[in-house]
Amino acid sequence: MPNSRTLIKAGAVVTMDAARRVLKGGAVIVDGVRIESVLTAEELSALPPFPGGVMEAPALTLIPGFIQTHIHLCQTLFRGLADDLELLDWLRLKIYPYEAAHDASSMRASAMSGIAELIRSGTTTIMDMGTVAHEEEIARAVEESGLRAFIGKALMDENDVYPALREPTDVALRSARSQAEQWHGKASGRLKYAVAPRFVLSCSDRLLREAYEMTANFPGMLFHTHAAENRKEMDAVRARCGSDNIEFFEKIGVLRQNTCLAHCIWLNDTEVALLRERKANVLHCPGSNLKLGSGIARVPHLLANGITVSLGADGAPCNNTLDIFHEMRLAALIQKPEHGPRTMDAETVFALATLGGAAALGLETEIGSLEKGKKADLVLLDLGRYWNPADDANPYSSIVYSGSPANVRYVMIDGAWVLEDGVHTTLRPGAVAETARKQLKSLLARVH
Repeated sequence: MPNSRTLIKAGAVVTMDAARRVLKGGAVIVDGVRIESVLTAEELSALPPFPGGVMEAPALTLIPGFIQTHIHLCQTLFRGLADDLELLDWLRLKIYPYEAAHDASSMRASAMSGIAELIRSGTTTIMDMGTVAHEEEIARAVEESGLRAFIGKALMDENDVYPALREPTDVALRSARSQAEQWHGKASGRLKYAVAPRFVLSCSDRLLREAYEMTANFPGMLFHTHAAENRKEMDAVRARCGSDNIEFFEKIGVLRQNTCLAHCIWLNDTEVALLRERKANVLHCPGSNLKLGSGIARVPHLLANGITVSLGADGAPCNNTLDIFHEMRLAALIQKPEHGPRTMDAETVFALATLGGAAALGLETEIGSLEKGKKADLVLLDLGRYWNPADDANPYSSIVYSGSPANVRYVMIDGAWVLEDGVHTTLRPGAVAETARKQLKSLLARVH
């Protein structure tokens, strides 16, 4: 059996460990799917001849893989087809009809297209919310691509906006449980399930409660939903529930440590306290929130209250990119006019995209930093491109304020290279794009 150990020598290693070490001339040794050790330049120089493979990357910066905690792969085909609308109209007029028109082939094409973009921009882990049907195609695409992911079909049993996506409560819960039994822990644990009731306005109280109760039967399963995204949505939530969104989740018993809430823009102070007390997680999507005109989440306030915040691009038609660099830059900049230029500094934002994502997913002991024993999910960046000095003393600034997918040269997930020198190894992007074009044409012909 060939030696599975690889020594990766980099110009700098951004560890994101407890000391936030940035090791100039450091290295990482990968053994199988895990990091065996992280070496300083001094430790590297004292290392005896290495018996495994050696990768020399003196001009590149080694970082933990990016983690995006709110994605909709089922929507990637719809990029550019739902612009300039606010949330409820965006769903009713565009997204629901498109999602209802998916068949298995178009769903696979949409997922593969999104996955190719995510890997190319350095994202190694996602949490995805699908639509009502064809979730198995997302699971298969994730498994084949090498991406690490939580997946889950959208549960919708009270959707008066688009009845074609409504399922009877028992059917929705039964199908989610069946999918979890099939996929949770698949691909050597790289693929997990997150039960995903879409949002309060599309779900009965019973569906929300029993979806959450399902998580107790699957270790590591998450409860993934949208919350407090849009003002008109919040008016409708108050009319139906008699309280604001997070307060309602508390009342029905679904606000817990494994609860992951996308957006959380319109929170009252009681709800912030509830999030802190219950240790629930906020999935911040600045690009989507701005494009849909939804608002700006109070992220500095949430962080000051000890609430876990992570980043996600949301869906391609409400962003219109899945680029984590775009989300990091926006997450930093949109807070500064109100809170001052020192708010949301580059290191803080980089932490949201790595450690914050790992914590939100309950994987803080597995991913999010480059440390001994953690999964070998890592990215090599060429920060010397586009006039950034290769020996930049502040790599966080170069990554967050200047970085783009063009800087991503190599991506490793679970110890396997899925991008080498900018080239995908597990999929063919040209074929993915061509299939996506054909499948979109067919899907649009099916839209009613």
